[in-house]
Amino acid sequence: METIAEYLATIDNENHRQRMAEVFDWIAKTYPKLAPRIGWNQPMFTDHGTFIIAMSYAKKHMAVTPEWAGLQPFLEEFDAKGLSHSMMIVRFPWDRPVDYDLLGRMIEFNIRDKENVTTFWRKNEE
Repeated sequence: METIAEYLATIDNENHRQRMAEVFDWIAKTYPKLAPRIGWNQPMFTDHGTFIIAMSYAKKHMAVTPEWAGLQPFLEEFDAKGLSHSMMIVRFPWDRPVDYDLLGRMIEFNIRDKENVTTFWRKNEE
């Protein structure tokens, strides 16, 4: 799998596939400097060669993964909004609208926080 379109084609549920396509289109339009790619079999977006955010499909949700450091500032908000999360992902359920405000702030945090990072992943990620 080399493109986001190929990834989307693997999602059987048409509504979920369309929702993910909308999210990818929104990211591309809102953050045109981010480069889309497939890595570790999931769509992701990078900035100057460093990882910013990735998404993957699950039956009950879209998993959003911005690295642990990119989740930490939002943990209380995830809890307040009833969004399930772990150290690596936050789950955006299919039965609720995408919270584009929250997603955008997560992306913007990573862009700012990794502005001077020269590696793909953050170093010393806990």
